[in-house]
Amino acid sequence: MLNVHGGVPLNGTVQVRGAKNLVPKAMVASLLGDTPSILRGVPAISDVEIVTGLLELHGVRVTQGPDQGEPDGELVLDPADVEQGSIVDIDAHAGSSRIPILLCGPLLHRLGEAFIPDLGGCRIGDRPIDFHLEVLRKFGAVVDKTPGGIRLSAPQRLRGTKVKLPYPSVGATEQVLLTAVRAEGVTELRNAAIEPEIIDLVMVLQKMGASITVDPARVLRIEGVDRLQGYVHRSLPDRNEAASWASAALATGGDITVAGARQQDMITFLNVFRQIGGEFDVLEDGIRFRHPGGELQSIVLETDVHPGFMTDWQQPLAVALTRASGMSIIHETVYENRFGFTDALRTMGAKIQVYRECLGGTPCRFGRRNFLHSAIVSGPTPLTAADFTVPDLRGGFSHIVAALAAEGTSRVSGIDVINRGYERFSEKLDGLGARTELVASA
Repeated sequence: MLNVHGGVPLNGTVQVRGAKNLVPKAMVASLLGDTPSILRGVPAISDVEIVTGLLELHGVRVTQGPDQGEPDGELVLDPADVEQGSIVDIDAHAGSSRIPILLCGPLLHRLGEAFIPDLGGCRIGDRPIDFHLEVLRKFGAVVDKTPGGIRLSAPQRLRGTKVKLPYPSVGATEQVLLTAVRAEGVTELRNAAIEPEIIDLVMVLQKMGASITVDPARVLRIEGVDRLQGYVHRSLPDRNEAASWASAALATGGDITVAGARQQDMITFLNVFRQIGGEFDVLEDGIRFRHPGGELQSIVLETDVHPGFMTDWQQPLAVALTRASGMSIIHETVYENRFGFTDALRTMGAKIQVYRECLGGTPCRFGRRNFLHSAIVSGPTPLTAADFTVPDLRGGFSHIVAALAAEGTSRVSGIDVINRGYERFSEKLDGLGARTELVASA
């Protein structure tokens, strides 16, 4: 349980390291190499711990590099003794993360078989793995579903194939990349995701010896190779964490410098931040975000795949929009159930209405499927303290920001979810002047 005493602006500096949406995937990629890999900028988050455990169960030796200080966070991953892990041990990870599905391709190349437990992750929308399995079948894998998980085998070497995604899914694109690089022949992926984290993964694989072409119009072409070597790579910074702290500065009337944040990854966010009325300065190694005083402005916002406005950015920013003058509209087009976090905000006094209709012009998959995927935020409205439970990673951060902006003391449970993607979260809050304390749950 975390007690949050609100009403205090957040001021100071936080450091962001490698992206949660890249680091675990780069760790998985180390399975494909014949020699050790070195990954730098690794954050101390629970997703890294989960993937470390899974890799170690499969014989990968994971050790810390000589310099774990900011911003290095170095891991050495040695796949020399890869083996099939114990099903009982692997099953112990069931429900802890959705990363295990990405181990399938590398394990099929190395061992000819794989077992994947039931998958967890934030409950923010439908993230079916059936398409992942269908892709693996296209490469030649045999897939058997069991009550406890999924067994896969590759009687022969996996073969390149042609894949067209119905939606530019990040996870499906990662699956194709990690499988295609050692498959026989050429793989063509159309309608691929092109997020910065995807391009960084392409860079990792290219360093290992992969041949990957990124063509215009979301087309990736991968020419499979027989062998790959280890890599030395520094992850791109976590733009989602940077945007979260930026929204916290705006919501609390504060001034936060995010060391390590990179402008080129956040151009779309920075435009919206300025449109609302926030100010920022791009520094040599980071970005300073601040509330300049005065009124914030309402906006119309639609999430979209890159280069659009990221879905992970909208939840923390929605808290800041409760401080804006007028009606703001948010149209969520990526995850259909991402507005569940607004229940707690309404309890705190926010005026937020959610709708099934598409309140925007961006193409959307959810308009006729009865999902509450649009919201109107009316403001400015003062927030008051409340007790609530963290629902998911970004929603949980949003709740903490709301509690920091509110008058009074909020009690927040389930904060371990936040540690999945925010390194040393409580320590960073303290460094920004937040008044919080951890207390034992009753």
